[in-house]
Amino acid sequence: MAGARRNAPPREEVLAAAMAMIAERGLEKLTMAALGREVGMSSGHLLYYFHSKDELLLQALEWSEGRLGAERSRLLTRGGSVRERLDAYVALYVPDGHRDPHWTLWLEVWTRSRNADDTARDRQAAIEGAWHRDLVALLAEGISRGEFRPVDADRFATRLRALLDGLSIHVAIGLRGTGREQALTHVREFLDTVLLAS
Repeated sequence: MAGARRNAPPREEVLAAAMAMIAERGLEKLTMAALGREVGMSSGHLLYYFHSKDELLLQALEWSEGRLGAERSRLLTRGGSVRERLDAYVALYVPDGHRDPHWTLWLEVWTRSRNADDTARDRQAAIEGAWHRDLVALLAEGISRGEFRPVDADRFATRLRALLDGLSIHVAIGLRGTGREQALTHVREFLDTVLLAS
């Protein structure tokens, strides 16, 4: 066991392989045995590290969110108007299309969260909280610069993220008539109507 552990791929490689499998084959094909074959580990060895498939999925989501968080940080600190950065935030939030691997994983973790313990729920809340805080800061900056009309940034962020979640779920599950471009158009029109300063 000690030799196997020493030769095991790094955790990030396992999580990257899990995300690649979701992207290529769908979440239903991601089993501990299949992932083990992909990374050269037994399913028992994977269970030793992750304890359960639920934990593997949550860690894969946290890993994916870490990468998205770094990209979001770059987008939000670049130059340009606040509205341009808000559009970039929205574009990063909305899935690339039907079966987007990140959103496929998110939907599965949300579904499994009904039976999750408090620690897992806290970890999910931390992911949500990072998106929310960045959006609140962006809205507050737009308001202070006079680009956006005065709104309660925290409440508006909650409502906007609910709209983004709803549209994103439609895109991720492939609901007919609601592709990525349609979702982005809906959000742009909503922001033009209710947020832009006149």
